[in-house]
Parts: sequence; C-alpha cells; structure tokens
Amino acid sequence: MRFIVIGGDAAGMSAASKAKRNKPDLEVIVLEATEDVSYSACGMPYNIADPSRAMDDLIVRRSDVFRSKQGIDLRTGHKVMKIDRTNKKVLYETSNAQTGAIEYDKLLIATGARPIRPEMPGIDLDGVLVLKSLQHGRIIKEFLKKSSPHKVLIVGMGYIGLEMAEAFHSLGMSITMVKPGPRLLAFMPEEMASVVKRELSDKGIECHPGVGVKAIDIDGSRLKALTTSGYIQTDLVMMSVGITPESELAAEAGLKLGPKKSIAVDRKLVTSDHDIFSAGDCADAFHVITGKRVWVPLALRANRAGWAVADNVTGGDVELPGIMGTAVFKVLDLEVARTGLSFEEASSEGYDAVQEMIKSRSRAHSHSGNQTIYVNLVADRKTGKLLGGSMVGKEGVAHRIDAIAVALHAGMTVEHFFQCDMAYAPPFSPVWDPMLTAANQLLKKL
Repeated sequence: MRFIVIGGDAAGMSAASKAKRNKPDLEVIVLEATEDVSYSACGMPYNIADPSRAMDDLIVRRSDVFRSKQGIDLRTGHKVMKIDRTNKKVLYETSNAQTGAIEYDKLLIATGARPIRPEMPGIDLDGVLVLKSLQHGRIIKEFLKKSSPHKVLIVGMGYIGLEMAEAFHSLGMSITMVKPGPRLLAFMPEEMASVVKRELSDKGIECHPGVGVKAIDIDGSRLKALTTSGYIQTDLVMMSVGITPESELAAEAGLKLGPKKSIAVDRKLVTSDHDIFSAGDCADAFHVITGKRVWVPLALRANRAGWAVADNVTGGDVELPGIMGTAVFKVLDLEVARTGLSFEEASSEGYDAVQEMIKSRSRAHSHSGNQTIYVNLVADRKTGKLLGGSMVGKEGVAHRIDAIAVALHAGMTVEHFFQCDMAYAPPFSPVWDPMLTAANQLLKKL
C-alpha cells in the first residue's frame, strides 16, 4: 500500500513517521513544497530575538534522517498542484519546474495554514513582513541584519503579534501595535486584558486597539502606514492579523470544507473522501464542550492528529475526542493562558453563562517573590458545568491552566473542580490555590 502525505511539518511528518513505525513495509511518500520539514514554528519569535542564533536551530529533524533512518521517501521542493480523486493521483511540480504524478492508496493533506496578508496598497513593499514558516523567519532576521530598523509597526495583537513585540523590544526597537478590533485579548475580562496592556505600556510599547491600517507607502528611506487615525512612520511593518487554512487543494478536489474554509474531517481525521485524511492547521476539529466543528490551529493537535491518521491508515481505529483551544503565551514578563469557552463564546452558544474573576497570589503570602495572579472561570448557571478559564500573571500561569483543561475534558462541574485535591507548598501556591478560590467565588453565582 502507498501512503502519500502532502506537507512536511508537524502533522505530516508525525503521520509519516508513525505510519512507518507501525508498518515498516508501508510505502510512505511525503511531498513538501519548501526545503524545510519538521521544525519548531512556535520558537521563531524567540529565535528572532537572538541575532546570534541561526533560524535552522529550530529544525527538529533534518530531511536526510527521515530518509536514511526511517525509510520515508521525503521529496522536498515538490509542490502538489492537484488531487485527482477519480484516478487517485496527485499531480506535482518541482522547484526546478519538473512535473509529475503519483498514485496513492491513502492520502493525507497536511498543508497547514498561511499568514493573512490583507489586500491593501503597499502590502508587498520591502519591509512589510509576516511570520509563519521558517523561511519567513529567515527573511525577518536578514531584514533586521541588513536594515537595522529602529521603529516597528505591528498590525495585530494576537499570539504572534504579542510574541513578536517582545522579540523586537529585546532588540531595543521602538514598537507601536494597532488592531481594528476594539479590545485586546477579547477572550478574557477587560480588567485582565488591561494587565497585559499595562505591561506593554510599562515597557514603552504603544498599544492602540480600534485602529486599522488602510495602506502602506514609502516615505523616503522609511515606510509610512495610513491608519484610521492618521499616519505612522516606521522602518518595518509586521503583519500579524492571523492565519488562514491552506485548503485550496482540497476545495478544488471537491472535498467538504468546515469553519473558516478549513478541511472538514470526522473524528478519525477522514475527509468527505474515505481514502483521504487531513490533519494539522488546514483541518477542522470538534470542540470538546459544544461538540461543534471549530478551526483552532495549535501544535499539539497537529501532532496528535498526525499520529491518529497513521494509526488509522495502518489498520487502527482511532478517534480523537476534540479540542478546547488550550493555549499559553508569554508577553514580556507576563504569562497569559486560556482554555475552553470565554464568557462571550459561552453566551453565544446558548449557555446561561456566568463568570468570576479573582485576584490572588502565585505563592503563599509570606513567601518571598510571590506575584499577583488573575484567574477567570466561566460556567453554565443551569448545570453548574465548568466551561472555560483564563489567567494572567508573572508566574504560576503556564501550568495551572492545564488543571482547568483536564477538568473541562472530564466534564466537571464547578463544585467538582472546587473539591479537587491540589498540591500546596508555600513556594508554589497559597493553601487555597487561586483556581480553587475562583471556583469557590463562582459557586456563589450558580
């Protein structure tokens, strides 16, 4: 049997590697459009912050290892142009303009996502940059080295925008951030988002929600962005307005699409064609709480989905329960995390949503070094079921969020969560962990 994988990053190489482990005699061919495979995309902002590091430090496993040690037929520089479902073939073009076709028995589409580049004048000017692939990272590092920019305009305030703000700040650059939406980090209460905004301001980073960019132009040796509140002169524009699924191949092949034009898959990662799977940032998933299809591109899901595809291709029967969008990221000296539904999301899904936000400490009050930590929990008033949570603080956030995520996967009520036996020692937590304090206060509203 021949298993073809389109795309050589997290989902694609996870699937290829595990399929080969499961069934060593399986023919596995990976077609990757670029020369890069299996790298840590999430590490790129931190790599960019360190001029001494090469971007290739983020490569987890090099192409020749997949070929020589695992027996995977990995073909870089091979861009798939079309999927012929009738004849079960993929048509490709190489980087040196050679074309060809390969038949498949089972196919995985793991084409990932690409950064959104809004249609506006000047979007293709030198110095207007995006970050998603390793090559994007190389371009950014080369621009920084060549041009030594002093001022940066970041368009967007999501995970990547905020992480890049930290990277540029560490390089001594002046930073302005804008976004058309009115709120920073809309998934958490305004008071918690204000903590993040204050951290940015304290570090000299200007943050302007409610400001959109209409055009970018050249102004002498610099760039000039026309925004809805006037002009901003800058040396570099970082477009961080989000990503979109690379689903065109699937759409052109007539496969069913899901939310935001992601590729629709069932819980076994099978598309609307029973011989074609999809996984990673191009595919949708089911939300654990609502049961509805969602598109939430995150690294763990991509790797886990790749494994599940491999198991199912090699005779297994694996179903994935779904996701909740559990995420954590660093903003300068702050840790920011979330999981499950926000209050607004829960309300829009028809829950009688109620929330509670508390301000506590990361360690026992008498222990030196303790920091303020904010915890927000969301629940359904009718059933008492826990629906989501978010946190902000200088320490103790990144792994606490996992406890809430596990509670959501287990379908716990707020009362059940409040009764959980959590560890205590003064260097790590108050006797009543901030999560338990938040749950106790939320119980009073149910």
